Amino acid sequence: MKSAAIIIGAGDATGGAIARRFAREGLTAVCTRRTREAVMPLVETIEADGYKAVGRGCDARSEDEMIALFDEVERDIGPVDVVVFNIGANVNFPITEMTVRVYRKVWEMAAFAGFLAGREAARVMSPREAGTIIFTGATASLRGGAGFSAFAGAKFALRALAQSMARELGPRGIHVAHTIIDGAIDTAFIRDNFPERYKLKDVDGILDPEAIAETYWTLHQQPRSAWTHELDLRPWMETF
Repeated sequence: MKSAAIIIGAGDATGGAIARRFAREGLTAVCTRRTREAVMPLVETIEADGYKAVGRGCDARSEDEMIALFDEVERDIGPVDVVVFNIGANVNFPITEMTVRVYRKVWEMAAFAGFLAGREAARVMSPREAGTIIFTGATASLRGGAGFSAFAGAKFALRALAQSMARELGPRGIHVAHTIIDGAIDTAFIRDNFPERYKLKDVDGILDPEAIAETYWTLHQQPRSAWTHELDLRPWMETF
């Protein structure tokens, strides 16, 4: 059985590029989104290129579904060698308009789901004393901006989780990394809603999902004598 890379939040841009990158290296890309139908076009593309992928519908906020996902992959697909948690949940509301429902949902998606993914990854990787866990962060992981109380709160929590897990699991041979994706990404959302920003693609002014995926593969390949825990990725023209 091939080793598996579970991509939680395998969307049309970054998550999909990561899944394709790991599949090209011979891993089975286990691509998850809320519904299986949403992820199947990506799976079919990977398989059409001659690589191995499977699609699974999974609510990453559900403990039962996450446990079942990891158990199924270990039993039927292959040992989990890589887990990438790539759920965003970016929203912008003034604090006086932020509802409990929205705040809780963002926290569940970007922080609590990350905990479930990290815990289950650690559970199956620890006996083998090997594996890579990567959490996708954002600018909001480092600083809160006006209107981003929910998103920043969740991303701060995810970063703290990654730090704690790195310190606990590193001695067990498990590489835990946190990436800070700082800038607009080449997605349909940016193209359709921010056309002027999207034009910067012509001068490498927005993030290329394939380039992000290449960095994730590099993280997985690092020897443990020189592991990176945290790195930031941004276009050359992004201010920081």
